[in-house]
Amino acid sequence: MAASLTSSHWGTYRVTENATGSLCLRGFEEDPNPSPIGQAMVETRDGPGRIAGPMVRRGFLENGAGADSGLRGQEPFVEVTWDVALDLAARELNRVRDDFGNDSIYAGSYGWASAGRFHHAQSQLRRFMNLFGGSITSRDSYSYAAAEVILPHVVAPMARLCQEHTSWRSITESGSLVVAFGGMATRNAQVNAGGTGCHSELQDRRAAHQAGVRVINISPDCADTQPDQEAEWMAIRPNTDVALMLAIAHTLVSEDLYDRQFITDYCVGFEEFLPYLMGTEDGTPKTPAWAAAITEIAADATLALARRMAAQPTLVNASWSLTRQQNGEQPYWMLVVLAALLGGIGKPGRGFGVGLGAVNGIGNHRGYVPWAALPTGKNPVAAFIPVARIADMLLRPGETFFYNGQDHSYPDARLVYWAGGNPFHHHQDLNRLVAAWQRIETVIVHEPFWTPLARRADIVLPATVGLERNDLAASSRDNYLIAMQQVAQPFAQARNDHDIFAALAERLKAPGSPVMGFKSAFTENRNEGQWLSALYRESRERGRAHGQDLPDYKTFQESGVVRLTLPAKAQVMLSEFRQDPIGAGLQTPSGRIEIYSQTVAGFHLPGLPGHPVWREPDEWLGAALTGTYPLHLITHQPERRLHSQLDHSSHSRAGKIKDREPCRMHPDDASARHIKDADLVRIFNDRGSCLSAVRLDAAIRPGVVMMATGAWYDPDLLGDPGCCKHGNPNTLTPDKPTSPLAQGPAAMSCLVNIEPVKGTSPPVTAFDPPPCVLRDRP
Repeated sequence: MAASLTSSHWGTYRVTENATGSLCLRGFEEDPNPSPIGQAMVETRDGPGRIAGPMVRRGFLENGAGADSGLRGQEPFVEVTWDVALDLAARELNRVRDDFGNDSIYAGSYGWASAGRFHHAQSQLRRFMNLFGGSITSRDSYSYAAAEVILPHVVAPMARLCQEHTSWRSITESGSLVVAFGGMATRNAQVNAGGTGCHSELQDRRAAHQAGVRVINISPDCADTQPDQEAEWMAIRPNTDVALMLAIAHTLVSEDLYDRQFITDYCVGFEEFLPYLMGTEDGTPKTPAWAAAITEIAADATLALARRMAAQPTLVNASWSLTRQQNGEQPYWMLVVLAALLGGIGKPGRGFGVGLGAVNGIGNHRGYVPWAALPTGKNPVAAFIPVARIADMLLRPGETFFYNGQDHSYPDARLVYWAGGNPFHHHQDLNRLVAAWQRIETVIVHEPFWTPLARRADIVLPATVGLERNDLAASSRDNYLIAMQQVAQPFAQARNDHDIFAALAERLKAPGSPVMGFKSAFTENRNEGQWLSALYRESRERGRAHGQDLPDYKTFQESGVVRLTLPAKAQVMLSEFRQDPIGAGLQTPSGRIEIYSQTVAGFHLPGLPGHPVWREPDEWLGAALTGTYPLHLITHQPERRLHSQLDHSSHSRAGKIKDREPCRMHPDDASARHIKDADLVRIFNDRGSCLSAVRLDAAIRPGVVMMATGAWYDPDLLGDPGCCKHGNPNTLTPDKPTSPLAQGPAAMSCLVNIEPVKGTSPPVTAFDPPPCVLRDRP
């Protein structure tokens, strides 16, 4: 019998036991490139960072909600029984709902959490909260919020474009030129939301290169592409991609190299955009010479690139990171316009890409099933926030914010409930978030490990990990359905999220109900096995509608895996629209690609007309602020973990230098500051600082510092509390919106300076559990 299977966002693995009975993982036999991140699941399952039992912050337990909230992250925890913890959580949920209403409970709970379709922490939380009367939620994602808002106005929803993305197979068959704005870093191909059975991206890229596909890497980092692709590097100034795109577009138009017929048949608004592009509107033609002063890419190089793009099949791609800057809506809008001018949208291997290289699932050759997941029901509460505006909500309740054409008000959140995620990783300006976090009356968290979030909670409920439960793992961007099998008993007193919420539901009333408890409504009187069977049956029915014949549930359980039937032809984004622009029109107001959007123009936002524009961010290498902070910090996804998950593992820690998260900088920048390779440094600006260790890298554009996100936040509480001694760069990034249009995160618009650390540095304590004491029990 084959070894059990487990799955995660970084891959699928076979689980076995060694001679001593310890669990071991080996890559799934159909995965040519299993990620080494997976080994950390075994190591950390019963490691010292695991939470053994329900915990309550001492000041909260002794003095009640809101007491000593400024001591979150510093106070000891008291271990209590499950009954005590659940009673406390139920008391707080009732108190806030009764005194302030459900729109004072924030349950946005952003994060990747489990890869399973049933034990998906956020889905469990939303189902519970919706039955309890609802909660404040968040919209969009930290990954690409600006694209999620702008693209439906221009061409199509981001989710649709990702799902029907032009595949590497199509690019390979067409022998295309891939122009990669923001690069296509291979480290990102380790992961895929919901899991992956086969890491195919590296093979797909190699096959493309062997077939003659060439890549141009437009990025501050030469390493932002696969080495064996032999990409050409254009070392652009960060945050200036729109200026380069405009200059390419100007060349295409001025030299009559653009596809007039495509613009006529498939687009609207070109005539409204043209005066800005050619400079008749503002007196500034967007020429390559104009762009050169902004991007520091020579005008001749831009001219040559534009002519090359017009002369052969070309796909222009934008990394997701380009959305995470001030004015992050503009790169994706201009990307679509540039692809429209080239006329290749809907043709094999051409058009535009929205994240090739961002995760393993974008651009792979795959079948499709809209997999069933735990139903969450309808949220009775209308209040929401854009995902990256947490601190604004906490600091400015009742204030008005503008989002996607409408005014809204920040709700007054008194209680925060988080299950699966870590805002002290993905949010910007962590010192501001720490201050805002003190205004919350009660924080309830489900968490397996003592993460920075768990340490800053009032009630911590220990949750299981994937190896400790059964589930179904599948992603709409992957070719596999995996039967995740429980291979270990829950650690100590850990419980499944579903069981935690079921126990809470017994202690609470649903709105309008005279009867205590809504456990039956929450569980539908099903156990784990019955839920998995029901979700599989629903998925099987959905599969039939998409030409996928899934086996019966018993056969699936025995095999542990379903492989989807692959389509005969390579996938091409918007091919139906290309073939029939009337019958298969887009969901935009005009049914066409909107180079100029009357809807966006109607928002009347200063400096944001109804077409893409170049706007200077507050912080970039062309800003006056470089006199004080002359380096542009780029924060990227890590290579040895997913976001901050499993940072406490030996695999993640092996990538650190002197226990700190390393940064990379150009030797010239280091030399000017008397910094040598592996030196400890302090990176700083007006928002905060962090400690790091330097890796010298001549393949980075001078003036730029590269640093991975995800180091567990570890402020120097005994020295400088505004400094993360472990190296979390979000102590430095600005908590500003992309613009009033999408209100997305703008972490990539960040200026800093660096200095060597003199003397001794404080030890890293990020992975040390907080002090915990046992409460006296009868």
